[in-house]
Amino acid sequence: MGFSKSSFSLTLILLTSLAFLIPLNTATDLYTLIYKGCSRQNSQDSNFQSTLTSLFNSLVAQSTTSRFFKTTSGSGQNALSGLFQCRGDLTNADCNNCVKKLPAMSTNLCGQTISGRIHLAGCYIVYQTSDFPQLSGTELLYKTCSGSKESFEDKRNTAFANLETGIAGGSGFYATTYGSVYVVAQCEGDLSVSDCGACVKEAVQRAEAECGNSIAGQIYLNRCYMSYSYYPNGVGHSSGSGQQTGKTVAIVVGGAAALGFGVICLLFLRSLWKKRDDY
Repeated sequence: MGFSKSSFSLTLILLTSLAFLIPLNTATDLYTLIYKGCSRQNSQDSNFQSTLTSLFNSLVAQSTTSRFFKTTSGSGQNALSGLFQCRGDLTNADCNNCVKKLPAMSTNLCGQTISGRIHLAGCYIVYQTSDFPQLSGTELLYKTCSGSKESFEDKRNTAFANLETGIAGGSGFYATTYGSVYVVAQCEGDLSVSDCGACVKEAVQRAEAECGNSIAGQIYLNRCYMSYSYYPNGVGHSSGSGQQTGKTVAIVVGGAAALGFGVICLLFLRSLWKKRDDY
C-alpha cells in the first residue's frame, strides 16, 4: 500500500509550493547588520572577557520577556554597563532570537574593545566600561541616504511631521505611512517622553538637511533613530506593522497548510481505493 507515482508527484509539487509561501526573509531581515561601532582601545583587564560574557548572558536572558533592558556586570573600574533594545513591534520570541545573535557578532566585530555597539535591523546591543566618555544623546553615530526623486520633499516632510506627532504620544516607538513614504522612529527605552521627542526631532532635522531629496534614509543618533523609505507602488506599512504582518502571514500559511493537508488526505484515500480495486 502506498502512493502512486502521480500522487507522489502531486504531493511533492504541493509541498514545494507551500514552502515558497513562507516568507523566509522575515527572520533574516531582523538579523541584517545596520552598523557597528567599536572603540579603538582594547581592555587591559584580564577578567574583561568573562565580565563581558556575564553581561551578555544577562541581557540575552532578559530579552525573553522585555524589549529593553539595561544592567551592569563587574564592579569598580572594571565594571561594564550595557543594554539591549528590540524594535517596538517585535514579539518577545523574535526579540530574544534577535538578541541571541548579538554577543557572538560583538565578539567577532569588536573583540575586547572597551566599548561596542552592534545594531541589527531588529535589535541592538551596547556596552562600555565605567570610565568610557559619555556621548550626547543626539550624537550622530551613523547615517545613510539613497536614491533621489524630484518633488519628493513635500511628501516626505509631511510624513516626518506625522512621525514627530506620533512619537510624542509616549510609546517610544512609532511607525506610519504617508503618501507611500514609510517612516519609523524609536528611542532608547529609558528616555523620557520629552527627551524622546527632542531626539527624534533632531534625527528628522538631520535627515532633511543631509538626505535632501533622497527617497530612503537612516539616521542613528546615540539614543534614538529614525528611518524612511519611499514605496512608489504604494507598498508601505502602518503603525504596528510588524505584528500585523505576522498575523497576516500566519493566516496565509496556516490556510495553505490546511489546504495542503486536505489534499494529501484525499490523495492517500485515493491510493487506498486504488489498491482495494487491484485485489
